[in-house]
Amino acid sequence: MAFIVTSRYPVQYEESLNTVIIQEAIRYNKLLIVIKSSLNELLKALKGLVVMSESLEKMTLSLFSNIVPTMWASKAYPSLKPLAAWVTDLKARVAFLNTWVDNGIPPVFWISGFYFPQAFLTGTLQNFARKYVVSIDGISFSFKVLPTPPVKKPSDGCCIYGLFIEGARWNYTKAILDESNPKELYTDMPVVWLVPEENHKRPDGVYECPVYKTLTRAGTLSTTGHSTNYVLAIEVPSQKSEPHWIKRGVALICALDY
Repeated sequence: MAFIVTSRYPVQYEESLNTVIIQEAIRYNKLLIVIKSSLNELLKALKGLVVMSESLEKMTLSLFSNIVPTMWASKAYPSLKPLAAWVTDLKARVAFLNTWVDNGIPPVFWISGFYFPQAFLTGTLQNFARKYVVSIDGISFSFKVLPTPPVKKPSDGCCIYGLFIEGARWNYTKAILDESNPKELYTDMPVVWLVPEENHKRPDGVYECPVYKTLTRAGTLSTTGHSTNYVLAIEVPSQKSEPHWIKRGVALICALDY
């Protein structure tokens, strides 16, 4: 897959997302190789062709318990899903990349499908900086929540979907953040348009909502200097004060635990 991606999307100064999809393909390929090779070794061990090592035994116990094996999780993206849901999610992520490879840059991106979403966001800012010949250091995102998914990609920035709101909900009628309905832990967030902007100033009447990859809301700094869990903060329109939502622990989540 990585070779196909590289040939179809060569590294270009004008299109940073080509580099993003190449890196994503490489990361997912490494994970798939580990999964395939470990399953092959396990099958050989079960047939008595090779010795059942300690790592294979631990893997067997994990599979039996519907837990993602450690040797897979160590090569994968952060996830709290049990094994069955994790595999379904992995297949959806690979399908998202394949659709991108086959059909070109999509009008809206499944933010939850990225192995490293921070690189995707940086690539979007780089495209804007190079297009208008401005310093990337002075560029940040402004945000627009869209009523419907776009059919064409925007001229600047990117549109994302796949986020879940925890602790609140989106009021489609008023187009604002609102209180959760009874017995609703998580609700879908509409498509958000991330618009690069020079010298962006935070507008009034918004809640700066943090976005996390998983529900744990905790991570460590990776070698790239980015958090392994925190992605960015999105300015969500609200008629209530920011402390109101902070007390409720409102956040946007890329992937749930089921």
